[in-house]
Amino acid sequence: MSTTQQMQAKEQLNEAVNKQIANWFVLYVKFYNFHWYVKGSQFFTLHTKFEELYTEAGLHIDTLAERLLSLGGRPVAAMNACLQLSSVQDANGSETAEEMVRSTVSDFRTLTGELKEAMKLADAADDETTGDMLLGIHSSLEKHAWMLEAFLGR
Repeated sequence: MSTTQQMQAKEQLNEAVNKQIANWFVLYVKFYNFHWYVKGSQFFTLHTKFEELYTEAGLHIDTLAERLLSLGGRPVAAMNACLQLSSVQDANGSETAEEMVRSTVSDFRTLTGELKEAMKLADAADDETTGDMLLGIHSSLEKHAWMLEAFLGR
């Protein structure tokens, strides 16, 4: 791979990491919404699960942003910019408990696809550290999605 191609891969990787930061910011707020407004027979289970997820989201935001800074990038840090850049949508505030879980699974499936692409960029940019970080997030999302689908009876 030429130096130019590697530099392009690094730029694309920075953009992909920044998109993940935006995604996790939106999910952080969304999971708080779900945590506060979940109702029904699964309240205790889901209330606790959404707390786990917003806590994890906060950790991902910080880890991704610090990595991007170390690569010379500028992490997105304004909610309006996050909403524009993100590939996941905020909650609408009227979801049922089941819709909350379905939305979360769908969001996690979107992110796992994007993370796979970002890992390819990390490989092309010869950035094993970022690739490993993205792989860890990917692995966690796959497990969460599997468990939430089991919760839905799939």
